[in-house]
Amino acid sequence: MAQEMSLGGLQRLPLAERIAAEQGRSEVGLNKRPRFAERAISAFLFLCGALSILTTVGFTLVLGSEAMRFFATTEWLNANKPVTTAISTSDTQLILKSSGTALNVGDTVRLGLEENGEHVRVLEVVDAQTIIVERGVDGTTATNHPAGTLLYYAAPVTLTKFLTDTKWAPQIGRFGIMELVVPTIVITLIAMAVSIPLGLGAAIYIGEYASTRVRNILKPVLEILAGIPTVVYGYFALTFVTPLLQAIFGQQVKVYNMASAGIVVGILITPTISSIAEDALSAVPRALREASYGLGATKLETVTKVLLPAALSGIMAAIILGFSRAVGETMIVLIASGAGPNLSVNPFDSAETMAGHIARISTGDLSFGSIDYNSVFAVGLTLFVMTLLLNFASTLITRRFREVYQ
Repeated sequence: MAQEMSLGGLQRLPLAERIAAEQGRSEVGLNKRPRFAERAISAFLFLCGALSILTTVGFTLVLGSEAMRFFATTEWLNANKPVTTAISTSDTQLILKSSGTALNVGDTVRLGLEENGEHVRVLEVVDAQTIIVERGVDGTTATNHPAGTLLYYAAPVTLTKFLTDTKWAPQIGRFGIMELVVPTIVITLIAMAVSIPLGLGAAIYIGEYASTRVRNILKPVLEILAGIPTVVYGYFALTFVTPLLQAIFGQQVKVYNMASAGIVVGILITPTISSIAEDALSAVPRALREASYGLGATKLETVTKVLLPAALSGIMAAIILGFSRAVGETMIVLIASGAGPNLSVNPFDSAETMAGHIARISTGDLSFGSIDYNSVFAVGLTLFVMTLLLNFASTLITRRFREVYQ
């Protein structure tokens, strides 16, 4: 009886104390065993995440600081209007050669290109040859100048000029980034018009229609497209797609044109859109498919009315990721679309994208601190901001249309 009571009392004890009592221990010692391997893996993953964040921050700081040098630059450009008569320290009327760059009231002009040359401010433009100036501005000293002294006008870089000017030629004081942004957008839109139907069609076919054998063949073939060097795509556009377009549309298609570059960029990003879209379709619960079939829907109706709406967030993320990839493409546009800025929306014209422009002028001899050198970082910052905004849009769209299933 006492044994039964002791057993009953033992059974009423908490589990930990029962285990300790059965093992003949006086106190409970259930301590967690240290897991050094898991801690090491956790620390390594944290280090990788922190390193990626620090790399992004460092990249942004370097790119931003170098780009600010561009916006803080005042370039002195030759006005091609030398003075025709000698100038004394007291003269305020300058007689100039009639040709050259027109000067306006308020312009700051440097007499000669010496580092400490005299600056004068235009107060009045009498005619094409005569101007009235204020001498020795910006802390400089009025000095004598011989006949033939060249005039240099200031070409400061401003954000307004950067965004609104229609010409990109920093060497002559034209800083309109739109001449590079517009061709970038045109080529990207052409690429998306090619890649979205192809990518979504391939994703739907591979995920919903193809047999296992066909799927195992098509998926690697599509992924091979993403591994082909882009320089090969560029010469494919130049030697095959451009002659094909010329055969269809005639000689209005230039040898270097945005259409061929956009089509081949679209082929390049098709595997990206296809792969991510297929993953999004595969993530839709099978129960939704079976419910649709149970209600009598066909496979096409199931795909268009059930699967695509359910996977919309993933599909939109795939499209925006492909858009970002197209915006930053370099070698294809450098080879196939042209090597000069051109503010045109005609896809058959030659033009230059931001990435192509950076690649082209960076291969030359750029002097450190020159306007061309600093402009590379300004264009790169613009490209970075565009890509960043697209990534933000992708995040917002994904959250807005995300479907959560139990």
